[in-house]
Amino acid sequence: MINLGFLGTGNMGSAIIKGIFSAVSKNNGRLGDYEVNLYAYDKDAEKLKALSEYGVRPCENEQELGNKCGYILLAVKPQVLADALTALKPAVTENHVFISICAGISSEFIKEHTDPNVKTAIVMPNTPAMLGLGASAIARDNAISDSEFEFAKAVMESCGIVKEIPMDKMKEIICINGSSPAFIYLFAKAFVDYAKETGIDEKTALELFAQSLIGSAKMLTDSGMTADQLIKQVSSPGGTTLAGLDKLYEGNLEETVKNACRACTKRAYELANK
Repeated sequence: MINLGFLGTGNMGSAIIKGIFSAVSKNNGRLGDYEVNLYAYDKDAEKLKALSEYGVRPCENEQELGNKCGYILLAVKPQVLADALTALKPAVTENHVFISICAGISSEFIKEHTDPNVKTAIVMPNTPAMLGLGASAIARDNAISDSEFEFAKAVMESCGIVKEIPMDKMKEIICINGSSPAFIYLFAKAFVDYAKETGIDEKTALELFAQSLIGSAKMLTDSGMTADQLIKQVSSPGGTTLAGLDKLYEGNLEETVKNACRACTKRAYELANK
């Protein structure tokens, strides 16, 4: 039996808890190959109370969480993580495994504030995990065992897909799956706003565009074609799509996106150095 504790139960922490509950409910009380008990600590007692229906056992403080759980999922804001780990430290041993979803926080940061010999898996999730459609990047340190890492992956797979990447790319990946939903929503907003300006019903436009996003995403992953090939497939010579694409190229959309990614990565390094 594995005891998994959540330090922080905000939107992402709660989404993962609900994902685990759903997965366990469908698999005879097991998370993949594992039996698991869920514990949590949050300064907001109401959040803890609301999670009781998902089998979460509340803890009075950080130390109680550390004493009861061998695995601890860090789900607090990066800016307050240092204080949370300091409060947790008296209960931490070298046998603890930390799964961190705190943006920009490194394995070294966790070890520095707890114990240099703890084991870590660093994760960059995204908010679609709240619907069980998350996309999480995960990296491991050298101390964590294969079985411990497999459990960490199983936790995140409860609410979406998981892909392993090198630890030294965890800040660079944030813009790709962590922040990109916000960029996509802004892109979508522009299309829906245009539809409204032309007298098209907002709900109709949103549903059509959202389904176009879903279908286009599946084409990217399942068609076997590259993005350039898919663009060409939609673009008839002299047609409407090319007329629109010309404006996007004129506005240097690709470089603008890359600049957004660079800014996102830069901020991740800044947060890590605070």
